[in-house]
Amino acid sequence: MSTSTMRAVGVAEYGPIENLHSKEVPKPSKPTGRHMLVQVKGVSVNPIDIKIRGGVYDDPTDYYERVKSLTQEPPNFHIIGYDGAGIILETGPDVKYFKAGDEIFYLANPSEQGTYAEEVLVDERHAGHKPKSLDFVQAAAMPLTYGTAYESLVDRLEIKEGERSGILIINGGGGMGSIASQIARYVLKLPIVITTASRPETVAYSKKMGATHVVNHRGDIAQQIKDLDLPEDIPIRYAYLTSRTEQYLKPAAEILAPFGRICSIVQAHFDMYGSEMMSKSLEFVWCWIATGVYHSYYGDHPEKHHEWYEELAKRIDAGEIKCHLMKRLRLTAEGIREAHRKIEEGKMIGKLGLGVEEPGEGEPFA
Repeated sequence: MSTSTMRAVGVAEYGPIENLHSKEVPKPSKPTGRHMLVQVKGVSVNPIDIKIRGGVYDDPTDYYERVKSLTQEPPNFHIIGYDGAGIILETGPDVKYFKAGDEIFYLANPSEQGTYAEEVLVDERHAGHKPKSLDFVQAAAMPLTYGTAYESLVDRLEIKEGERSGILIINGGGGMGSIASQIARYVLKLPIVITTASRPETVAYSKKMGATHVVNHRGDIAQQIKDLDLPEDIPIRYAYLTSRTEQYLKPAAEILAPFGRICSIVQAHFDMYGSEMMSKSLEFVWCWIATGVYHSYYGDHPEKHHEWYEELAKRIDAGEIKCHLMKRLRLTAEGIREAHRKIEEGKMIGKLGLGVEEPGEGEPFA
């Protein structure tokens, strides 16, 4: 392999897991503006990776039109992956928060080449200094879930720290639910954090991650919450849907107090008719972490994710937020395929990460 190329894992054609493969591709161009060239040491895999690889990603309606040059122009290869951690090799002339040699964790732009590669270009506005107490694989598990959950609860639901309210979080054992539970309980200090889980191990994990109460999402959620006999002076004002919006909207509306708010991060066809959305004057909002960058930061604060990641690093090092990495693999093409299989099975607890120094067979990214 020449000095101008690198190994990367992605797809030439969107489709099944078997389409993921390693390829020698040109290294990223010299960083300009606020971009940084990063040596990738760890990545984590998220449901967005699975959807994009499969050709079914639909959060933005024009996504595949916007990224079509990645597969239709040389090297005709879409490098997947959005969470990562690594070491800065070089910075663009306008970078102000970092320098070469810094260890960082970051979120890549979903419209550009991703993190399953030896090197990646990262906008400093979507990066933070790596927590000192985490290794690269642990750090790589944090950006997408924390950034999305924090934006959902603080920006979109507008929860205020210390308010006497409760929240329902769907799928407390998953990567998103387990970090949202911690933000709700330990950052925003809500007195009631109800999550859903259906297996003994996910119930236990959700409680470990901050849930005060756990109900079974395979049963009648609203009735289970009514049976908890919660304090009357602490209304459930918020619901956070991290799975199947169409399934959980109505039970969430049933248990929320009037004028409450629901936020979802999962695209879906659904109908509010027949729910309590109108009679309670409930608000429904979406949250997509890439809205700002995708729409040229219109109405958004461009530096907010960097600020959140810097604060997250401090919280992790202080022991206020726990890393939710639960499974580690070697960062090879087969390792990434295995990670995609695990996510598709739908039984993951927490997050799954891959690292170049994890034990196992094969050269990194090969």
